[in-house]
Amino acid sequence: FNGAQFAVNPDLVERIQSNPDTTLGMIDGTSHVVRETLQEVIELVRDWKASVLLRARELDADPERPALRVLPPTPTGK
Repeated sequence: FNGAQFAVNPDLVERIQSNPDTTLGMIDGTSHVVRETLQEVIELVRDWKASVLLRARELDADPERPALRVLPPTPTGK
């Protein structure tokens, strides 16, 4: 509300409450009051997750991008 801007990792949001201020409850127990409405936060999270999936699909389809090599697991205790 004081104009400060910050970014939140949507994967770390445990709950979103609105009464009347919108508060993000994080998995580490912290909370953040935000200016956006509950519905706006939900839409922002949904859009961000969709953009991540879309970008992953684009990267997989790019023939110029080298593929990741998955290495076999290393034996433990040796």
